[in-house]
Amino acid sequence: MTSTDSFKAHGELQVGDKAYDIYRLAAVEGSETLPFSLKVLLENLLRTEDGANITADHIRALGGWDENAEPDTEIQFTPGRVIMQDFTGVPCVVDLATMREAVADLGGNPEKINPLAPAELVIDHSVIIDVFGRQDAFERNVEIEYERNNERYKFLRWGQTAFDDFKVVPPGTGIVHQVNIEHLARTVMTREIDGATVAYPDTCVGTDSHTTMVNGLGVLGWGVGGIEAEAAMLGQPVSMLIPRVVGFKLSGSIPEGATATDVVLTITEMLRKHGVVGKFVEFYGDGVAQVPLANRATIGNMSPEFGSTCAIFPIDSVTIDYLRLTGRSEESLALVEAYAKEQGMWLNAGPDQPEARYSERLELDLSSVVPSIAGPKRPQDRIALTDAKESFRKVLPTYVSHHEGDDGTASSFPASDPTPQGSPDGQNGGDKPADEGNGSDRPTQKVAITINGQEAEVDHGIVAIASITSCTNTSNPSVMMAAAMLAKNAVERGLTVAPWVKTSMAPGSKVVTGYYDKAGMWPYLEKLGFHLVGYGCTTCIGNSGPIIDEVSKAVNDNDLAVVSVLSGNRNFEGRINPDVKMNYLASPPLVIAYALAGTMDFDFETDALGKDTDGNDVFLKDIWPAPADVEATIAGAISQELFTKDYADVFAGDERWQSLPTPEGNTFEWDAESTYVRKPPYFDGMQMETTPVTDIEGARVLAKLGDSVTTDHISPAGAIKTDSPAGKYLAEHGVERKDFNSYGSRRGNHEVMIRGTFANIRLKNLLLDGVEGGFTRDFTQGGEQSTIFDASANYQAAGTPLVILAGKEYGSGSSRDWAAKGTALLGVRAVITESYERIHRSNLIGMGVIPLQFPQGENADSLGLDGTETFSISGITELNEGRTPKTVKVAASREGKDDVTFDAVVRIDTPGEADYYRNGGILQYVLRSLVK
Repeated sequence: MTSTDSFKAHGELQVGDKAYDIYRLAAVEGSETLPFSLKVLLENLLRTEDGANITADHIRALGGWDENAEPDTEIQFTPGRVIMQDFTGVPCVVDLATMREAVADLGGNPEKINPLAPAELVIDHSVIIDVFGRQDAFERNVEIEYERNNERYKFLRWGQTAFDDFKVVPPGTGIVHQVNIEHLARTVMTREIDGATVAYPDTCVGTDSHTTMVNGLGVLGWGVGGIEAEAAMLGQPVSMLIPRVVGFKLSGSIPEGATATDVVLTITEMLRKHGVVGKFVEFYGDGVAQVPLANRATIGNMSPEFGSTCAIFPIDSVTIDYLRLTGRSEESLALVEAYAKEQGMWLNAGPDQPEARYSERLELDLSSVVPSIAGPKRPQDRIALTDAKESFRKVLPTYVSHHEGDDGTASSFPASDPTPQGSPDGQNGGDKPADEGNGSDRPTQKVAITINGQEAEVDHGIVAIASITSCTNTSNPSVMMAAAMLAKNAVERGLTVAPWVKTSMAPGSKVVTGYYDKAGMWPYLEKLGFHLVGYGCTTCIGNSGPIIDEVSKAVNDNDLAVVSVLSGNRNFEGRINPDVKMNYLASPPLVIAYALAGTMDFDFETDALGKDTDGNDVFLKDIWPAPADVEATIAGAISQELFTKDYADVFAGDERWQSLPTPEGNTFEWDAESTYVRKPPYFDGMQMETTPVTDIEGARVLAKLGDSVTTDHISPAGAIKTDSPAGKYLAEHGVERKDFNSYGSRRGNHEVMIRGTFANIRLKNLLLDGVEGGFTRDFTQGGEQSTIFDASANYQAAGTPLVILAGKEYGSGSSRDWAAKGTALLGVRAVITESYERIHRSNLIGMGVIPLQFPQGENADSLGLDGTETFSISGITELNEGRTPKTVKVAASREGKDDVTFDAVVRIDTPGEADYYRNGGILQYVLRSLVK
């Protein structure tokens, strides 16, 4: 509890027969007209005011927030809890285990390394769809998951017992964000402090960027890198500038035929176009009350796709109804309602409630939303379903042109970018959708194949994967039930799925299975091949598993550009499956529709999905379920009992989980032979005193990259190629190809992850002509082509620092701490870009890498930099004097030409970030603070 309370905000709230300590916002002038999200931050500052990190001036600045000003006031936000998934959570626990040893080495008490805020980890990223389209798919996939991940799971079992206030939700339960909204979220939290029960808004940070899904419940939370999450667990506040807040007004209601997914894709396109990176988005207006909680969560989930920090809905009766449905106690519901009303956090509390101030405003009339998909490589590239066929035909030529890869095999390289010096469109995701040709000259490459004795013909654009997956949509009964009822209608009309489509159903929690059972929907889904494959992220995270063997062979032998359609939130290049070049996001019913169509080259208005038993054409409109029927089916199938039963013992796990051996002790016994969990080198040789930061001299370029390089390009989560540095490392350590697993699952082993950094098969390093993958030129070897890892090892042996050059939106995508960790461990000291996505920029600082920006309007090409130069960066040492320079001088020397010099903008944005950089990273900073 605060020791300062300058505003005398501390008081009591009586709810029923229970009294709670609270901090009243009314004590601060200006609080009434703050947006909901900033009210949550204001309460956070009032409750944690200590006169040093959080002062009365900070609180006044927030109360008197000038909505029109550019952010310049730094505040320290202390999240109430931390939520993790296993890909990003395992390295967090590895780091905490390593910190315990480092504390002991520095003469401190290892027990000090312990979560000070509740931390929950949901294992949801490890299940891979190896088995599909059959009754035992779920059982087999879970079995294989346990075999592959035994070491990681034993390690998490150790963490569960070694750390206080750290809980693990075992595999086969659900997707972290769905489990968060259905069970873990509190909306209003309580904590016993000095004999009193303090009530305060639920806030959280998570190690997955889609943590924002919980914004739908009025919980302020967002994704951070694993390194920031560890700091938050250890009681470190998150340093941030008071943001601009975009008010997004909703009016009207969704028309028949459109779904929550279509709303989300429309909002994503609008907000990405408007520009909301680093801003809060908050929904308001009469239309909000018409938006069901599941739809709010779906919208919140997509916040990273439009780039905002959060996308939040205030608390209202819809929130309370959902909390009740999902089995929260009546006592907690009474508290949520009373607290929100007391603090002015309740939506539309009446005519007397003043309208909030917003920095910018947008509006969407929900009745204008049309059925949509997004693709083929970015979530913000929305296409109206009626234009999907034409759009596909326009973009297809950019995916089918050939060039010879470095290994002599043909590989895809966008025709719009025949040379690496060409237009950046299409490189690494491009800064706009690829768009080529007029659509009439659609390239074709028909290949006859036989699948399970059935003859078929595949071509460019066939749907190789149709997957209902991902937290965004599987938490939403309206789209999930619509998909099931569409399947029922299709089966009853005699329609079937094309034989080349790999179909899968991965619900976000067991509740979905429960309501499908109750409504009798599974037989129809299974008839179309949509059997239960697992409860996890699966396809959306790159765990789609291999496509059908015969299809894969046809794709690789003929360089076919084939398609995945998934109900996910991410469709970046190279993410879904190595054989699939084009990825489209769609609602669950449209995933089934495309599985029936079998190709992206399809117009649902004019093309028939097949013929019924009487020989009549069947169109999508003939089998699309009426919204009223969907809602009636949901009402009869979903009950509070489903939630209370499935979450009654959520941390206990099944027999497999319970029978895993659990290592003991407050420090972990590392296994020198492990290829999954190894002690990382971050604290090797660390002293209590910081080493002064230095300027950078004689640096070489490890990679020169284009626009929209995502964290997937920097640190892929999917398959490990046999001939890659990571594949070779695993083979040398006795791991068979079939047991390589994914980069995501090996994040607890820095040796694999360094070798996987910049190893995405679709990465285009512009130091090389037309080569894709993790390659570069090694100037210690006369500029020869080499893997990025091998070149880095040579540079580090020679004592040569490294830099990365890149374009716009560098580091967009999931909150991948490894994208920053790998960059640092490769010996990169600075990254120079045109612009950054929020999380990756702060993660680089957290790993001791300085993020710099080219001068406004300039980039590597306009300055004449081709990546062969030697770089020196001066002015960094100003940080040793406690100042953060606004710019540093960069000099690039070129053989036989004049040097290029420019002033790069230093993107260390807050004093807290400067402290992290001076300490060599955030973990070193936290460690020194704890030992002191």
